[in-house]
Amino acid sequence: MNAKVGDRIVVRGHRAGQSDRHCMILEVRHESGEPPYLVRWDDSDHEELYFPGSDAAVINSGN
Repeated sequence: MNAKVGDRIVVRGHRAGQSDRHCMILEVRHESGEPPYLVRWDDSDHEELYFPGSDAAVINSGN
């Protein structure tokens, strides 16, 4: 997975009826764009260092 600041990540719900989670990438720690990423979650405004799993996808910001 490669991303840049401003990209968004969507994490698919694991069970039927469970909502997807979304976050914005605030900081990329590696020049190659690989994880971990500092993100802010949309549902809580919580910021954390995040290592995406196979259930996550990057949505490019277009920048």
